[in-house]
Amino acid sequence: MCGIIGLVAKGPVNQSLYDGLTVLQHRGQDAAGIMTCEGSRLYLRKDNGLVRDVFRQSHMLRLRGNMGIGHVRYPTAGCESSAEAQPFYVNSPYGVSLAHNGNLTNAAELQQDLFLEDLRHINTNSDSEILLNVFAHELARQGKLRIDHNDVFEAVAGVHRRCKGAYAAVAMIMGYGIIAFRDPYGIRPLVYGKRETAQGTEYMVASESVALDALGFERVRDLEPGEALVVTLDGKAETRQCAENPQYATCIFEYVYLARPDSIIDDVSVYKARLRMGEKLAEKILRIRPDHDIDVVIPIPDTSRTAALQLANRLGVKYREGFIKNRYIGRTFIMPGQQQRKKSVRQKLNAIDLEFRDKTVLLVDDSIVRGTTSEQIIQMARDSGARKVYFASASPPVRYPNVYGIDMPTKEELIAHDRTEEEVCAAIGADWLVFQDLADLEYTVRKRNARLERFDSSVFDGEYVTGDVSEQYLNQLRDSRNDSAKEKRREEEAEIIELHNNA
Repeated sequence: MCGIIGLVAKGPVNQSLYDGLTVLQHRGQDAAGIMTCEGSRLYLRKDNGLVRDVFRQSHMLRLRGNMGIGHVRYPTAGCESSAEAQPFYVNSPYGVSLAHNGNLTNAAELQQDLFLEDLRHINTNSDSEILLNVFAHELARQGKLRIDHNDVFEAVAGVHRRCKGAYAAVAMIMGYGIIAFRDPYGIRPLVYGKRETAQGTEYMVASESVALDALGFERVRDLEPGEALVVTLDGKAETRQCAENPQYATCIFEYVYLARPDSIIDDVSVYKARLRMGEKLAEKILRIRPDHDIDVVIPIPDTSRTAALQLANRLGVKYREGFIKNRYIGRTFIMPGQQQRKKSVRQKLNAIDLEFRDKTVLLVDDSIVRGTTSEQIIQMARDSGARKVYFASASPPVRYPNVYGIDMPTKEELIAHDRTEEEVCAAIGADWLVFQDLADLEYTVRKRNARLERFDSSVFDGEYVTGDVSEQYLNQLRDSRNDSAKEKRREEEAEIIELHNNA
């Protein structure tokens, strides 16, 4: 879950890229980067941190040119080092840079093939650098000094043949233009828009349509699974389907949690989908507990607000804001490490006692992943005087790891794995717990786009749409990406930095 952006304009793009990344900050708080192109020169600034911290005025002044790409990182594959920040760049052929959202499931095999067959070296642990080198090699195979859109589309087709997993990518070829492409299942989102100026038409691609809105671009449409978009420096845009058997399998967790509610993904309003999630969840509650004793519905801010409001309306129960959120604390779900997540919950939320005292409260959240946040929030409600604390999840139990770019790397860290709903209820300390049914969740999204026949719902049902995820792969993922492994890497990096400083 990263955020990507690309822009071809008639004037400097540095400020627009910065503003767009700020709007996409919810997709990644770990690192940020921008690369621009002016003539035959590329300019890059990237580092760990939020967008506002990575880019200072001096950096912005050096990001010259009318074309550029940007990225906000949420670490899944790779480590948390600033060396992993994107965009990545290779000088051959032509000078190509790339930013990527997703995760390649065959990264290890690709890295070996790139070294043995393509004679390319990968310098980081990031699968995004692998994707860049695959794309660059496919471009080089065209064997031309100057390329055209047909060569680019053929190169993207080569990427689709070789790469497996999830990838929404934006690339920049020096002196040529911007290329955006989406994997054959369309797992991660990618949308493009245009803006008319006195000098001509400008084009922009982004992970979410809200970035287009913020910069005054008219949303054209989402790129389809397997499709590629080429925008040249002279402002000409062309799309082409580059995959052999594309099919929709959009990540349903985008609608549950990842995306902003004011975004439109695959022609479905995230806001409207979340309203329907609340409606369906209320129908389930009325079905299994028609004589419920709920006094008040309280959302756990921010992503659950929309579903909670509709749920309360359908139940005919008061809706109240019982938690006040500290806006200066990041999204708890994407905090690195369990200890930091635990610490952040109390810093992030504070309860309004009057809304809890002597009441049977239904807390609503978008999902329950590790259970850490849920358990602490339920205890906060009790400490504030709630008589009973019920808990509702707008999505089904998260029982399986995600391999397509969301930080759910190991099933042992998921509270619902190998537990019944009653056992999860006891583990988080609720008096009663209700989950959304998967069929109802998929309905809430599919209702506005019948073409979405299939979803990547793997975190709920364990079915991985790309068909190449084995138990061995999941075990390797567990060993390299669980909280213990991440903490060990952070300690090793800290030791290296300390040794360097003392040298």
